[in-house]
Amino acid sequence: MRLTADEFLARDDWPRGTQLVEGEVVVNQPALPHQLLVGRCYARLLAWTEAAPGRGLACLSVDVRVTSTNVYGPDVWWVGEERRPPPDQLFLVGVPDLVVEVRSPSTWRFDIGIKRRRYEEAGVAELWLVDTSAASILVYRRSAPQTTGYDVALELETGDRLTSPLLDGFALDMDDFFRL
Repeated sequence: MRLTADEFLARDDWPRGTQLVEGEVVVNQPALPHQLLVGRCYARLLAWTEAAPGRGLACLSVDVRVTSTNVYGPDVWWVGEERRPPPDQLFLVGVPDLVVEVRSPSTWRFDIGIKRRRYEEAGVAELWLVDTSAASILVYRRSAPQTTGYDVALELETGDRLTSPLLDGFALDMDDFFRL
């Protein structure tokens, strides 16, 4: 049975980790390495946002309507200060500026395939795909806000540092990050 985003969002009884991908319901139960890296990434982004005013909002998974048949739950996301939702808002309007997806065996094919393409088409400025198996992060970003698609692609591994033009002063050391 295929669903629309409206039909999917109208239900509140989905198990945690459920997403709508091209109209199909996908359920994921993350493993421990996934959750450890999600927590570590969120903690680093949260610390950076709270270190100075005006650095936006970092958050854990919430339903994000990407298209009429796609509702994703990015593991970690960030929006700039100008897009920070008010405290009483129940969901994010539009897509985040930065999305982080951490590899799970049941969903990685979606993350590197259709979800990457849909995030790009929807206007996500930067996407980090954290590969728990390879201890690497695939980074897709736009070189400028008006760029229509991801024109920068990087693979960062141990020994590298992840920085972002979106996050002035933020750095993620790959050796420390992948230390499980």
